[in-house]
Amino acid sequence: MSDAPASSTEHKRIDEKSTSLFDFYGKPKFLKVLPLSLQHLLAMIAGVITPPIIVAGVVGASVEEKLLLIQIAVLASGVCTVFHLYGVWKFGARLPAIFGVGFAYVPTLVAVGAQYGIEGILGAQLIGGMTMVVVGYFIQYIRHLFPPVVAGTVVLVIGLSLYDIAIRYMAGSGNVNASDFGDPINWIVAVVTLLTVLIAAQFGKGVVKLSAIIVGIVVGYLLSLSLGLVSFENVTNASWVAVPQVMPFKMEFHTAAIASMVVICIINSVQTIGDLSATTVGGMNRELKTKELTGGLLGNGLTTTISSFFGALPTSTFSQNVGIVAMTKVISRYVLALAGIFMILAGLSPKFGAMITTIPYPVLGGATITVFGMITMTGIQLLVKDEMSARNMTIVGLSLALSLGIAAEPSAIEQFPAVLRDLIGGAPIVVAAITAFTLNIVLPKKSLSDEAKEREKIANEDKATEEAAHSQRNHLDQHSVHAD
Repeated sequence: MSDAPASSTEHKRIDEKSTSLFDFYGKPKFLKVLPLSLQHLLAMIAGVITPPIIVAGVVGASVEEKLLLIQIAVLASGVCTVFHLYGVWKFGARLPAIFGVGFAYVPTLVAVGAQYGIEGILGAQLIGGMTMVVVGYFIQYIRHLFPPVVAGTVVLVIGLSLYDIAIRYMAGSGNVNASDFGDPINWIVAVVTLLTVLIAAQFGKGVVKLSAIIVGIVVGYLLSLSLGLVSFENVTNASWVAVPQVMPFKMEFHTAAIASMVVICIINSVQTIGDLSATTVGGMNRELKTKELTGGLLGNGLTTTISSFFGALPTSTFSQNVGIVAMTKVISRYVLALAGIFMILAGLSPKFGAMITTIPYPVLGGATITVFGMITMTGIQLLVKDEMSARNMTIVGLSLALSLGIAAEPSAIEQFPAVLRDLIGGAPIVVAAITAFTLNIVLPKKSLSDEAKEREKIANEDKATEEAAHSQRNHLDQHSVHAD
């Protein structure tokens, strides 16, 4: 975790105003950047608008309130992304990462919203955001508690837990009860999109290769249009411009709601560690610096806190965009900043945002499933940075078994208290993070060489015991001969 200043080579590259896509400070030509930015935008848009849609349904929001929640989520995501790319003082990761209204909070938001409404969510979020700032400040002192074996486990589980979302999207909707869910037409669109992404990524050259996902989405969208799967109803009804309001909803503070939100915000900080680590390892071929981690957590806590005053839900890193960075190695902040600006424009113009939401779920699913696979592989990359000792394999194996096992059979914790059930049953990352973190602290630190020495010691002891027994048998045999 070196925090050494940039080398003279890095400074020289920055001073020369690099135009490389593979330099964080690079500023490539607009036409080269545009498709790559749209790729990030389209990969995250479904994840941004889904939480407010779900929460709106749970709290019984009106149509106007629902559109407001969606609009401010899109706007907040754009502002949050740009903020983290450039940073202010100690706040901001200053890494090629996309931040926005996060899906990881949904189980807790649903539980709190069902009981206390949107007012209870926003009040608890305010306290949760402040807690994240505190975690961000102290992370520099406890960073050693999150080595690659812990961060890698979290990233691995993030990737594995996203597959069902991609499959549901490919089948036609995030809602398995939808009337057209699983329709063969949806699968045809999804598979054509997926094949297009694969062909563009593996056989394409230049911008086409780097923009494989956007190429797949364009092809899938055109096919969807020809099949009548695209609806422009929301675009027609949406207004052109809408300015966000301060405190569009009141805040209420309830102890149970605050406790749940504080816990999920702390857990999300672990996910942020994992995502930022995956970004630097997968996209920049280095480990995450403490300064970057601290800035990311402080910034995420600040944006979550401020968002509560505008009706935007909690923010976090976007794992699917981490996968894009890892897959393409494009780390220019100009690329991601442009995606953030598009999000801001979409948030200020509901009609623009509505246009983006016309992309059918099968297209999004077919385009992003490869990204989720890359997240999983990035987690494995992180894991192998640590020795695969028996200790570390125990940490990873048990974390995976418990987290994915409970996720596969949620009825196993049905008798748990509601708050605990919602916390650990909502997303496998919570169980994985807690298990990996705890085991890393509790289990004795043993390297492969330590384990080899331990086995050698046991072998030597066994050999000594065997030799002693053999010597004793010889002594007895000799004694028996003399007695005869």
